[in-house]
Amino acid sequence: MGVIAAYRRVLSNGPLARLLVGEFVSSTGDWLYLVALLVIIWRISNDPLVLGIVGAARVLPYVVLSIPAGIVADRFDRRAILLTTDIIRGLLMLVIAGVVVANGPVIVVVVLAVVATCFATFFSPAIGAYLPALVRDESELGPANSAWSSLDNLAFFIGPALGALLLGLGSLPLAFVLNALTFGFVAVMLFGLPPGQPGRSAAVAQQSEKSEAAVEAAPRPSYRRPLVGLAVLNVATGFVFGGLGVLTVVLALDTFHVGDAGTGLLNSAIGVGGVVGALVAGVLVLSRRLAPPLVIGALLLAGGLVVLGGVGSFAIALVAMAVASAGSLLLEIVSTTLLQRVVPDAVRGRTIGVMETTSVLAFSAGSFVIPVVGANQPGLVMVGSAILIIVASIVTIVLLGQFAVLEPIIAPAARRIGQVDLFAGLPPARLEAAMRAAVVRELGAGTVIIRQGDTADFFYVIDAGRVEVTQTSREGDQARVLRQMGAGEVFGEIGMLTGVPRTATVTAMTKTTLVALDKDAFLELVASGPGLTYGLLDLHRVGIQTAEG
Repeated sequence: MGVIAAYRRVLSNGPLARLLVGEFVSSTGDWLYLVALLVIIWRISNDPLVLGIVGAARVLPYVVLSIPAGIVADRFDRRAILLTTDIIRGLLMLVIAGVVVANGPVIVVVVLAVVATCFATFFSPAIGAYLPALVRDESELGPANSAWSSLDNLAFFIGPALGALLLGLGSLPLAFVLNALTFGFVAVMLFGLPPGQPGRSAAVAQQSEKSEAAVEAAPRPSYRRPLVGLAVLNVATGFVFGGLGVLTVVLALDTFHVGDAGTGLLNSAIGVGGVVGALVAGVLVLSRRLAPPLVIGALLLAGGLVVLGGVGSFAIALVAMAVASAGSLLLEIVSTTLLQRVVPDAVRGRTIGVMETTSVLAFSAGSFVIPVVGANQPGLVMVGSAILIIVASIVTIVLLGQFAVLEPIIAPAARRIGQVDLFAGLPPARLEAAMRAAVVRELGAGTVIIRQGDTADFFYVIDAGRVEVTQTSREGDQARVLRQMGAGEVFGEIGMLTGVPRTATVTAMTKTTLVALDKDAFLELVASGPGLTYGLLDLHRVGIQTAEG
């Protein structure tokens, strides 16, 4: 399946698309709120110490509450957790707006902001555990994570831009009101989504049963080992990027001598790289083997760091920063996808909570250690950070082992596609992709499968049972039987190959099991075999001639 087809599948998944859109709007509001909050604190207090306390207070809840938030996500409906916390945060935004309008004390704003952050800690464990329950199979999991990261990085641009606009208009209280409205929007979107009960992801039931059975049958170390690998990579990237975010000031002022504006440009490059990294991840996570994307992400991050520390040109440094950011986000998306695959649904929330805690601690440690050590030798620190990333990625891949390979989720009946004579010799990867994309349908006798004149939308392979093909002339005469077909035979191809409406009606004569491929998956399969289109058209013509003879 190509990347465009993968994203189309994600967008065609109504509940998943609504979740992504709702959280994108909410994330945009969060960035808008953060800009407004810092400005408000500064204007009211005019004290950098208070500003620093607010910054630290926004991090502390993630350290303290991420693990408890994960435990809550494993015990209660994840959708309800997201819905409840979003509503509470929205109400808090309205209260903050009221305090600002009334020129209330700064301590009240700070306390309200910290309380809002406490509820925000429930977001990552809940959505990380809930999202896998909305995908229709695990082939959508990687693209869904990639789409979410792309939207989150887009919100990183839009939110601060809106904040700057409101600052220019002198409408700071409106920023908090708008953020409250975004929480209201996502609450409406969440309200119509299916429940997210912990313990089982219904949409990927086949893989869940397989994974849960494997976890129960396997010794506990086999489950912990890949998780330790992901934790190693999580800590290493958090530590390096935490330091890099602060070291941009040193690089801009002392290394490249481009002033304060240079710091802003370097941070903008991080955002641009994040968007690119998310798009690249959308292509790479489609692979069954996720070790190569991990290597690519590590090399991009490490390479960007080395160039950033050794180059004398600020323009090249901006490109290197974007490359490093792209690599970091690619590692994050692949790691998230692997974690959701490896960890059973029943404990996924608390696992994400632990990862969130370690990531924040590593980020904070890097923010302190790397600038202190690298203030005089930023190039040396960048090389050391690059080595740390490479070593961590190697350790992670070794510990992941077979968990880095996605076992294809193929229904037994769907394997019938690989047994069709016309498809013999097609690339195995294409056949496997088609089998994974197939839908198995159980039909009773007398069910009309295709109706003459309808739009062609599916190609069918008969797994079991018999069907009858009939056709009515333009004059509306009584339908004549063209042929009957049984197991292993195919139909429905002519309309999708020629673009014409259905030329005949197909009805199940007995209880019938069909394997159906939608138009995109079918045409992608056909395109992989030179001359296959003509072969299918010839098969159709032979069938008509046989019926007439």
